[in-house]
Amino acid sequence: MKRIFLIVLDSLGIGALPDAVAFGDADANTFKAVSSHPKCDIPTLTALGIGNIDGVVGYRVESPKASYARMGELSLGKDTTIGHWEMAGLVSSSPLPTYPNGFPKEIIEEFEARTGRKVICNKPYSGTEVIKDYGKEHLESGALIVYTSADSVFQIAAHEDKVDVEELYRYCEIARKIMVGEHGVGRIIARPFSGSYPFTRTANRHDFSLEPPRDTMLDLLKKAGLEVISVGKIVDIFSGKGITKSYRTGSNDEGMRVAIQLLDEAFEGLCFVNLVDFDMKFGHRNDVLGYANALSECDKALGEFILKMKEDDLLIITADHGCDPLTPSTDHSREYVPMLIFGSSVKEGVNLSTRASFSDISATVLEYFGVDKEKTNGISFWNKVKK
Repeated sequence: MKRIFLIVLDSLGIGALPDAVAFGDADANTFKAVSSHPKCDIPTLTALGIGNIDGVVGYRVESPKASYARMGELSLGKDTTIGHWEMAGLVSSSPLPTYPNGFPKEIIEEFEARTGRKVICNKPYSGTEVIKDYGKEHLESGALIVYTSADSVFQIAAHEDKVDVEELYRYCEIARKIMVGEHGVGRIIARPFSGSYPFTRTANRHDFSLEPPRDTMLDLLKKAGLEVISVGKIVDIFSGKGITKSYRTGSNDEGMRVAIQLLDEAFEGLCFVNLVDFDMKFGHRNDVLGYANALSECDKALGEFILKMKEDDLLIITADHGCDPLTPSTDHSREYVPMLIFGSSVKEGVNLSTRASFSDISATVLEYFGVDKEKTNGISFWNKVKK
């Protein structure tokens, strides 16, 4: 029974890509920022070899338990959708649209007409700051807080006492139908909040992603009769395409608990896990301590996970972009990402150097399962690491 558990440490970049200066990220290094904090304690990732990856400073060990690589990104972007799509074999040659000056008048007018609610804000904003600055006006008027960021997103914030969560999701579905073609943003995001001033964002966030334009690794695995299990927001990122079963989670801890529980389930195929707290709760808020604590807690769970792995299980750990909490920006950063591959059938300590594309992961996964990898981008490294 062959299984791969692909765990994405959302936003744990390991240093600026060569073209990062064009994205305003020349000095970004999320892992360096977080791992340098005295509260960062990551013995599992250290033993696997994260410190042995090209360009990583510190945490190096003599005999890493995993094989490892630094992954470059070919797609033109630095967001969740683009990163995961490339990981699954879909390289995006054109960036998804962004709106540094807010959304065009015609978009907002159509959205207002179809939802029956006015819009306030309509500019790039921090998610925590926007409810601080516009939350009271929203409660008084019922207008929806619409905002964006440096990423390709259309975000809608509303207080759960003013707009029912399911109603907010319906507004997001309306926005998803509007934001197509040249305005096809990567994600429409529901951002519910609650309480009294200062307001608090709730765990009822929901992403409505652009559907991948062609089959990815997930579709190919599913068509081959294999399970493709989503944990966390993977099902949203791929708009449900190629998924056979999904588990929604409210935190990193819950995501790792579900992954550990799935080790006891009988299935053959891929379990694709996203741990979003690193990005959502800490990277975007420039909270280095919070990020360091979260990575330390995740490291403990990874240690437990490894102890329960079965004979034919593979573990791949990676990331989708950066979000350096020590830079002035609160947005994603264009960085290399780590890749660690571990299991009883994997050689220890193979340095796969710097890979050109995240999509090498998809090619490797497909080759492991004997599925035609010619239908996806990427170069498999399975023959280099298999025992």
